[in-house]
Amino acid sequence: MKFGVTASCGSAAQSIEMAVAAEEAGWDGFFAWDGISVGAMDTFDPWTLLGAAAVRTRRITLGAMVFSLPRRKPWEVARQALTVDHLSGGRLVLPVGLGAVDDGAYSRVSGESVDVKERAALLDDSLAILDLAWTGEPFSFEGTHHRVSDLVFQPRPVHGRIPVWVIGSWFAPRSMRRAAGRDGVLPIRREDGFDPLSPDQLREVRAWVSEQRGGEPFELVVEGVLPSDPVQARDRAATLEDAGVTWWIHSDWDFSTVTPDGLLDRIRLGPVPR
Repeated sequence: MKFGVTASCGSAAQSIEMAVAAEEAGWDGFFAWDGISVGAMDTFDPWTLLGAAAVRTRRITLGAMVFSLPRRKPWEVARQALTVDHLSGGRLVLPVGLGAVDDGAYSRVSGESVDVKERAALLDDSLAILDLAWTGEPFSFEGTHHRVSDLVFQPRPVHGRIPVWVIGSWFAPRSMRRAAGRDGVLPIRREDGFDPLSPDQLREVRAWVSEQRGGEPFELVVEGVLPSDPVQARDRAATLEDAGVTWWIHSDWDFSTVTPDGLLDRIRLGPVPR
């Protein structure tokens, strides 16, 4: 199982310091987060942070938890992703989802939909356009919301395409099928996305997605916070790995307790506290 960490708080400069510290401490991935106007929180553009992290690191996987594609123009995302992909030597992944409507970029501006079905259709269009963009060949596309003609994106991604991880709601069939068709699945509970799935449920997700993919490998990605006690943390990590999880992302969104300095200290301890 690989371990990543989300820079859930801190200044832009502190976020890059966290990326460097994560690589030095043996983490496998560093993730920004995608928000525009979330309460009074300090928020920074993930593409800018990832571009800076790309040139300050050499090994670690880079991404954001998670890119809200329905409110982004997919042709712009294609160019932004290609830029970070090449700056990093092919270390970018794209975790994507419908987006959180408590972000003012959805709920407090005109022209953006908070309707789940409409955002899902926009997400499907965006994923299809990204697939075509990675080919490096001219393409046209007509979807539910987006129509493009004779677009071409060069250069191609460093490794031919950029891996895409998709949030899947367990168990909403359409949502899960969308996620199962990509490189990775970030399963969330349908009733409450903040309530983590149990190890047994994660095994069910692993089995269902594997069947849908005909046994083709995929990433099973889970967010959360491991216990602070080293023994309990190792036991929890082992349980997750046994359930089929391939990526554990340390994402601490409890802003009543998490601080930039505290998060940096946690990163320096390494993926599993010793």
